[in-house]
Amino acid sequence: MKLQAFRNSTVARPLVLVAALLLCQPAFAATDEDSDPNKVSAMDMTGDLLIGRPLLLTATVLGTAIWLVALPFSALGGNVKDSAEALIGWPARNTFERCLGCPTAGYKKD
Repeated sequence: MKLQAFRNSTVARPLVLVAALLLCQPAFAATDEDSDPNKVSAMDMTGDLLIGRPLLLTATVLGTAIWLVALPFSALGGNVKDSAEALIGWPARNTFERCLGCPTAGYKKD
């Protein structure tokens, strides 16, 4: 009776799922020794194109708006270049200069 109640409970299914994921963890961590660590996969490129670039473009636009609002205070504090770099420069560089799927900004030379 207790075993049947446990099987039908809402706790059993998540426990089984967590146990299965823990058993599969070594398979997820396995890597091919012949693979190039600098090579970008199609999944990386797709995720970057569909998720990363739109978010970085949004961060660039919002950073520009925030920078314009904060410009008088930055000018008084003497850190206009620092605030522009943090709010506009970094997101813009990672949006437009980073190769598709690459983790760091800069043009990739083949």
